[in-house]
Amino acid sequence: MNYPAFFDQVCSITVRDPLAEFLGAAEGGIFEYRYLDAVKAAGHSCPTVASAWLMTAKALDALYPGATPERGAIRAEFGEDRSSGVTGVIANIVSLITGATQDTGFKGLGGRFDRRNLLFFNAKVSAEIRFRRVDTGAAVEVAANLGRVPGDLRMRELMGMCIGGVASEEQKREFGRLWQERVRALLLDHADDPEVIVVRPV
Repeated sequence: MNYPAFFDQVCSITVRDPLAEFLGAAEGGIFEYRYLDAVKAAGHSCPTVASAWLMTAKALDALYPGATPERGAIRAEFGEDRSSGVTGVIANIVSLITGATQDTGFKGLGGRFDRRNLLFFNAKVSAEIRFRRVDTGAAVEVAANLGRVPGDLRMRELMGMCIGGVASEEQKREFGRLWQERVRALLLDHADDPEVIVVRPV
C-alpha cells in the first residue's frame, strides 16, 4: 500500500486492552495504533481524521500520565449529535482507539470487558469531547481549532474542478497533494500546539 510518507512520522498511540490479553489476541494486551489505522478505518485522511487522532492522543496522555491507557475503560462524551457535522467521523476514530461504543460493542464476559455505554452524544460538554477514566473518574475536555492551520488557497478552486469533473490528472494530483499537506502540517507542525489542540482538565 502506497501512502504519504508523513503518515509514519505521526505519533503512535499505545493502549492496553485487558480483553485482548484475556483472549490471547495480544501479549500483555498491548495495541499500538498508527495514524494509518485511523485512515483505514475512515477510508480517507483529512483534517477531521487528523484532529480526532490528536485530540484522542492528547486526552489519553493527560488522563494517564506516564502510564499506558486502558482500552475499554474510557468514557467519551460528545457535545454534538452523532449525525451533526463531522461528529460521527471523529467518534469512529475515538471508538477505534478507546474501544468505547454506545450499544454495539462487546457485551462482556462474567461482568468484565463490557464496551457498551461508554460513548455518548448530546452531552453537556464545554468543548468538543470529554474523555473520562472509568476507574478514577478523572476527566479532560478537548477541542480542535483547525482554523489555525489553514490550507492552500488554491484548494477551493481545485476541489471545485475535481468535483465538477473538469480537472486534469495533474490538477487532481495537485489537489490531493495540497490536501494532505494541510493534514501533515496539523499532525506534525502543530501536534503540540496548545492553541490548535486544546486540553482542559475538568
